[in-house]
Amino acid sequence: MWKSLKKIFNFKYKKTLSDSSSSLNLFNAKNLLCGIGKSEIRESEIVITGYPFEPSIAYSKTLISASDIEGVSVDFGVCKVYIESDIIFVSSEHKERLKQFAESNNIRLMSQSWNWDWILEPYLDTEFTKENEERCLARLIENGFSLTEIDDIRNEVKDQMYTYNFETMLWDWCSLGLSDVLSAMRAKYSQDEFKEFYKRALEIEKRT
Repeated sequence: MWKSLKKIFNFKYKKTLSDSSSSLNLFNAKNLLCGIGKSEIRESEIVITGYPFEPSIAYSKTLISASDIEGVSVDFGVCKVYIESDIIFVSSEHKERLKQFAESNNIRLMSQSWNWDWILEPYLDTEFTKENEERCLARLIENGFSLTEIDDIRNEVKDQMYTYNFETMLWDWCSLGLSDVLSAMRAKYSQDEFKEFYKRALEIEKRT
């Protein structure tokens, strides 16, 4: 089902973008591709500036002490810093520095969570085999998701994720994850709606 929907949306969006009379509103594109701010990794603290996700502790607190960090993930893509009930993103360009930071401060290196990557796979700019789709569903079910829940989550983010990946001409074909869905839904939801979604999105990411 998702493979067929992907083909329809891919065609629709790429056809629209190829039409010279159609262009994405630049303000909306900026809202969708909001980035993850900037990070400075010091000896025993991380300084975050320009963080875009208001529910996060990093939105108002720019200095994260090593003693407050429960773990970091640097396996793939954007690095993640786990703190209390939050996940803070750090650019992959700081991967090695963040890894050294974790080791010198006795912070646990955590494995990559793939839950959102698997959920968002239908919105990548590529096609996957039925076997691959079934494998993603199997992994999600192993982590406590039901097929109904997976469908509900995908239905909630579907339109926004297609806009995020295709109308902005991002056309990511490799992986879309937690930072991507937060960026996309941030541009759609009200402050209160996004606060609730942010909480649910982190719970989904952490589920094993």
